[in-house]
Amino acid sequence: MADRAGVSRSTVSQILNGRGELFAEETRERVRRAVEELGYLPSTAGRTLARGSSDIVISLIPNTTFGGNLQESYEVLTDELAKRGLTLLLRFSQDSPQNLERLAVGLKPRAILTVTPLPPDLRAAIVERGVEVLEPNPPAGTDVNSQIGKLQARHLVGHGYRRLAYAHLKDARMDPFGASREQGFVDECRELGLERPKVVHLGIDPKSASAALADLGMRGVGVGCYNDDVATALLHTAHVAGWRCPEDIALIGMDDTALAAFTSPPLTTIGYDAAQLIRGSLEGLLRRLDHVADTEPAPEVVLQVIERESV
Repeated sequence: MADRAGVSRSTVSQILNGRGELFAEETRERVRRAVEELGYLPSTAGRTLARGSSDIVISLIPNTTFGGNLQESYEVLTDELAKRGLTLLLRFSQDSPQNLERLAVGLKPRAILTVTPLPPDLRAAIVERGVEVLEPNPPAGTDVNSQIGKLQARHLVGHGYRRLAYAHLKDARMDPFGASREQGFVDECRELGLERPKVVHLGIDPKSASAALADLGMRGVGVGCYNDDVATALLHTAHVAGWRCPEDIALIGMDDTALAAFTSPPLTTIGYDAAQLIRGSLEGLLRRLDHVADTEPAPEVVLQVIERESV
């Protein structure tokens, strides 16, 4: 390849290993053309040995419900990392600390990304292995999930509902978001002078949803739901039981999923500009991966009520 590009082997090696800024654009372009013409694929094992880390970035995700917004986030992240020669590996974060530490030793990833902060001792152990840990960097003093719950309660009260309830998703997987959403909902009810809302749990199945509807008791209740799936399950169950929506039960979901507009009646929900949030978060992530000082503020999540007929 060096002969094809007309440069030394050392120059090719440095350019292919991420130190192209040391050379002129013309030199980098000759190496790029040689790579394409020869169909060259670098040795992953060789690069790992030479640099002390692989081209893998591990993202730890909570073993929770995996909605479309989260899927879109990881699709964008996968594409952007690929442009930099990096491979994204997703792994659920419920592994034991020992397993995660072994993963860091065995794969020697460039970095580990995590949606929720790691325990301090585990984080320190991974960093000692020479692996960078990138944790969320939210704007100071913000809790987006609490804001979601508050916004749901305010919207219901603004439409005249005084008896409120919060519906959780009952699932075997962990839930890093629901507690804050419920607490925000409860706090907003208290600030508005309402009684503490009733809390119900349901899975996405008829029996569980029917039990939750019965647990709500009398009609005329406004329900803030963990997500659109929970709201849809309650909506269908209420319809089967002869409850009218929004007269007997009002429902507001979260995520503005594609199917939310197709329920009967269409589901009121909360949405946000996922693409904008992903771009902002990704830019900060890439700066940290490139060891560039990240002085930009974390992107703000702007929540918006999508008003439809279920409230």
